[in-house]
Amino acid sequence: MNLDELLKEYSELELRLADPAVHADQHQARTLGRRYSQLTPIVATYRELGSARDDLTAARELAGEDEAFAAEAAEIEERIPQLEERLKHLLIPRDPNDDKDIIMEIKAGEGGEESALFAGDLLRMYLRYAERLGWKTEVIDSQPSDLGGYKDVTVGIRAKGDEGVWSRLKYEGGVHRVQRVPVTESQGRIHTSAAGVLVYPEAEEVDVHIDPNDLRIDVYRSSGPGGQSVNTTDSAVRITHLPTGTVVSCQNEKSQLQNKESALRILRARLLAIAQEQADAAAQAERKSQVRTVDRSERVRTYNFPENRISDHRVGFKAYNLDQVLGGELNAVTQALIDAEMAEKLAQHS
Repeated sequence: MNLDELLKEYSELELRLADPAVHADQHQARTLGRRYSQLTPIVATYRELGSARDDLTAARELAGEDEAFAAEAAEIEERIPQLEERLKHLLIPRDPNDDKDIIMEIKAGEGGEESALFAGDLLRMYLRYAERLGWKTEVIDSQPSDLGGYKDVTVGIRAKGDEGVWSRLKYEGGVHRVQRVPVTESQGRIHTSAAGVLVYPEAEEVDVHIDPNDLRIDVYRSSGPGGQSVNTTDSAVRITHLPTGTVVSCQNEKSQLQNKESALRILRARLLAIAQEQADAAAQAERKSQVRTVDRSERVRTYNFPENRISDHRVGFKAYNLDQVLGGELNAVTQALIDAEMAEKLAQHS
């Protein structure tokens, strides 16, 4: 879409959002409002650039009569390239999922109980990061380990403002490696283990249609650490999407209905990711960069406790404040990944 089309779309959005009838449908109003917010910086920068060019023309015409106008013209000449560069950045195509909320799965991998404890550390890191940004979090399903970690945990993260969670946390998908002395290690030796993170943009019902006839739903008793039964009724739910073979299980809630709703929520997110992979080669490449096998060698990031160091291997980011990062201070890491993606897109569109 070129600039003229974006300006036309912005004007149409202004008219639609001024219509009270639009706000009767909250989903439609939210969708239009988010798009309007996305376009506002583009339109504002375009208008500022237009005004600067007009001011430059006027200042140059008057420069011969007054030196003050000559100085003003020089200032405007410096500002115009900056505005042009900002507009160029804003016009780079956005990830269509950037304003979406996410569902994140964290899975223990190689390393046994230590890996499960690390999965718990990662979960707390993301929950604290979300809390710092005022996002809402919800543990949808979990399989705790005997020592208080997680074999598998699924969490939903939702934003309150216009910036979607996906725009900042989509880069977290992949194998995360930890190097430290496990609590189970009696000799004080440093071990390496790993946990896998999968991130999906959360799909709304309008994004993905699921035919009930395509589902096989099984119910069973939920279990706790060590496999012991924690529920005397068949409240846990396993849903199999027959066309794709996708299987989702939920047992966190006491109600079978609640577990079914949670499982369908996760299933929609997974099916949306599958559909986008098939439709978009770029998205397919991105998904491939996430976890294929939770193997220590296939890592995106390393958390080294003895050196208090965090390293993101995709962009060469390195910092020695691991304790703070695990406490939720993830902004520097995520911004390095955002900047790298922006630089790559600029190179493609230059």
